[in-house]
Amino acid sequence: MTTIFPKDFLWGGAVAANQVEGAYLKDGKGLTTVDLLSTGEKRFPMMFGEIENYTPDKKEFYPSHEAIDFYHRYKEDIALFAEMGLKSFRLSISWARIFPNGDDNQPNEAGLQFFDNVFDELIKYGIEPVVTLAHFDIPVHLVKEYGSWKNRKVVDFFEKYAKTVFTRYKDKVKYWLTFNEINMLLHLPYVEAGLIFKEGEDKQQVMYQAAHHQLVASALAVKAGHEIIPGAQIGCMLAAGMTYPYACNPDDVQKAMDQDRESFFFIDVQSRGKYPGYAKRFFEENNIELKIAAGDEELLKENTVDYIGFSYYSSRTTSTDPDILKNHTAGNVFDSITNPYLEASEWGWTIDPKGFRITANQLNDRYQKPLFVVENGLGAIDQFGQDKEINDEYRIAYLREHIKQMEEALKDGVEIIGYTSWGPIDIVSASTGEMKKRYGYIYVDRDNQGNGTLNRSKKKSFHWYKQVIESNGENIE
Repeated sequence: MTTIFPKDFLWGGAVAANQVEGAYLKDGKGLTTVDLLSTGEKRFPMMFGEIENYTPDKKEFYPSHEAIDFYHRYKEDIALFAEMGLKSFRLSISWARIFPNGDDNQPNEAGLQFFDNVFDELIKYGIEPVVTLAHFDIPVHLVKEYGSWKNRKVVDFFEKYAKTVFTRYKDKVKYWLTFNEINMLLHLPYVEAGLIFKEGEDKQQVMYQAAHHQLVASALAVKAGHEIIPGAQIGCMLAAGMTYPYACNPDDVQKAMDQDRESFFFIDVQSRGKYPGYAKRFFEENNIELKIAAGDEELLKENTVDYIGFSYYSSRTTSTDPDILKNHTAGNVFDSITNPYLEASEWGWTIDPKGFRITANQLNDRYQKPLFVVENGLGAIDQFGQDKEINDEYRIAYLREHIKQMEEALKDGVEIIGYTSWGPIDIVSASTGEMKKRYGYIYVDRDNQGNGTLNRSKKKSFHWYKQVIESNGENIE
């Protein structure tokens, strides 16, 4: 069968700075929010914004502090990516490497030079960088001194940061994303936006005001990027996966639509340039009063994104039946009940390849803009076999079925410009901080406690993905 994927389709892999780099205070980098997330019992309360803390505890283990040491091993890793044939590599810039405190007058040259080196290495192998400006790490100083995205001043700091990196890398990076999984602000507010809630604060008011500030900052970044970089493609990013009604009861259908709209709200603003009517109704009914500055609405309207980036791992299911609601899936940040028609991963994430096609069509119908699949993958426990290799057929099977459904979406007429699976190399889990929850085609010798040589080795999926890319999606068996 002849492949339907475009000739210039951007096959690749995706990571985040805080999950791979390590070197957490090296060469002038400032402390970030992720650097305060230990593997201990405080991790999830902190991620929900329930604990105020600004310094690491020497008694705790912090996975981001060393991660997989990409900071020192990027040449080795990029060489492996090139051997696999990656056409693109999605990574993020750590804001605190460029502006250690977030509000510094001058950028940190050592941090700028590091990303210059990484981009040069990618370009050497013909790998297109796809760069996220904010991927779940915020300078701690901004949280402590300003309340992070609660404060309008952070919009200005972000704009300065965006303009600095656009200017520095304008000849090296064409594809950009503003905020990673921006809708996660409503689910993990500290992780996505550095929010810590004070006693008595109206959490919804705080989160949606912070969301407005991020949406304004995103529009300012789009504006600056288009002015500074000729031909720049600047996208937004959604943690996607449609919500199914458990039954054809109209109440279930309404609830599923409302849950999807919680996420679509962000992308509606970034892609369509205005607050949707359903959001205005929600604000009114929940006594949420946004402080919208003069000129904000025009800014949002005039600086919409060029493409929609999205992650897809699983679909969700909801119900209005109290008995059905008792049957919840485990381990997923998004509230979901078990779908009886689908299997789940070792971490309780529903495996739904067809949902990938449905979600892509849903986004295409809604926005009529190019889509970029910037995350998709399977977290699993990998074991070496007797041949001292990892035979990760389960990962290959997951990815194969999702790529097949992506091809079906292309046949449906959906425009998809690339697919960067998560993550091409084993990295620290963003949610749990674990290493045993592995996604990579490349194994990294490191355990949950930080022990190991950090040596890299190829899994069976490495060779499989290489043939997928070589055949431009034709040979996926």
